[in-house]
Amino acid sequence: MASVGYEFLRDSLELHAFGPSRPARIGPVTRLQVAGNTLAVPRHVAPEDDSPLAHVLFALKHEGTNLQILAEAMPRIPAENMLAELNRAPNGGYIRLACFLWEEFTGQELFPIPQIGGATHLLFDPERYITGSSVRNAKWRVGFNGIGSMKYCPIVERTPATVAAIESGILGRTKEFIESLGAEMMDRALSWAYLHETDSSFAIEKEAPSEDKARQFVELLKQAHEPRELSEDYLVELQNVTITNPFDKAASFRYEQNWLSGPGRGAPSVTYLPPPHALARELMTELMVLAGSAPKAIDPVVAASIISFGFVFIHPFMDGNGRLSRFLFHYALCQSGMLEKGLVLPVSIAMKRHEADYLSTLRAFSRPARAKWDVRWIGEDQFDFTFRGSDAMYRYWDATPCVEFGYHKFNQVCTPWASAGACAVAHRARKRRVAIVHKQPMSVPGPLHQSVWKHGRRLSCRTTAA
Repeated sequence: MASVGYEFLRDSLELHAFGPSRPARIGPVTRLQVAGNTLAVPRHVAPEDDSPLAHVLFALKHEGTNLQILAEAMPRIPAENMLAELNRAPNGGYIRLACFLWEEFTGQELFPIPQIGGATHLLFDPERYITGSSVRNAKWRVGFNGIGSMKYCPIVERTPATVAAIESGILGRTKEFIESLGAEMMDRALSWAYLHETDSSFAIEKEAPSEDKARQFVELLKQAHEPRELSEDYLVELQNVTITNPFDKAASFRYEQNWLSGPGRGAPSVTYLPPPHALARELMTELMVLAGSAPKAIDPVVAASIISFGFVFIHPFMDGNGRLSRFLFHYALCQSGMLEKGLVLPVSIAMKRHEADYLSTLRAFSRPARAKWDVRWIGEDQFDFTFRGSDAMYRYWDATPCVEFGYHKFNQVCTPWASAGACAVAHRARKRRVAIVHKQPMSVPGPLHQSVWKHGRRLSCRTTAA
């Protein structure tokens, strides 16, 4: 079947962008319909010719907004073609979107243009994507409502999993439960959470922190509640706390290429290459701005997932990126205002328990990204790297799997904790009843208390004579 839309653009223009998750192909159907992992398109709905602009307009209308492909495709379309279509339909929503994107991705201006009319057309359909607030472009009557900016915009689709997770209200219910705890029980719960989050975060990196290093990491986690904006200096300060080897402590974001490696030797052992250092520094500027606004502008767990995974994909340091990415998950939740009283949720426990799922989520991006690099092995731990892709793949990445995983691990932590906490509240109420009825101090768990708690016996309401 012939491809159309984004897949046609990728093939015909030989683009470096990742393939669409559901490529559109002409099929024996009478209307657009999903057929497995393909969007089946009736021949009469497909573009009439093979011009790239025709397929851009088809894709924007029927496939959504794929900025990674559009960033490479739009500069390949001549300005006169854009103007000809615009003059034919100056009020058309999709040609206005295309013109807006053409100017953004070429850095040039289309002129002369006819008078533009029509309602403001949003870049991302809110029924299809999780979106940010809209910034209106008056010239094209277009609203940019992506998460981030046109320089860095992770994309999250409204899949059944993401919609169900957001509508579950798990974060709000967790907050309500936490607020119901007494001070003593809260202190105990937080001590447990900080300890286990620290141990699990280091365990994911196959490390066991010393007592001093664990104490420092706990203090780092507590900083997530401070209303402090992310900056290069602040992240360097945090990185220095997470690092065990003093020789790996950074003084700034990296100025060299780093890479991740797996088992084996030579080029095949290289499993992921983050963006080149100049691009990484640019993207970190955008990510830090996003981290300052997204937690309160969109769903906090969505924001936390994007910021956490976005950081680890950029990999701005030579070491310590994994632990910092998990800190940033906490940071985003705390900055949203949904986690108060110094609370930290030990999400690294869920990540460690579901490490295969965590790695699978990372590989959904890292494997196609690795394919865009040529790697030549020079010698032991020495490589020559040549980037054959487009920086668009690091700017406009599909964050949907990351959000789905982020909510999954968040739910894995919150649900058991709330259940355990509810049992603790009931336990304390039972303990108080024992103390009142049988005149035993609550602080002294005598045999009667232990027997009641262990066997769940009913208490007599009668009191003994003095």
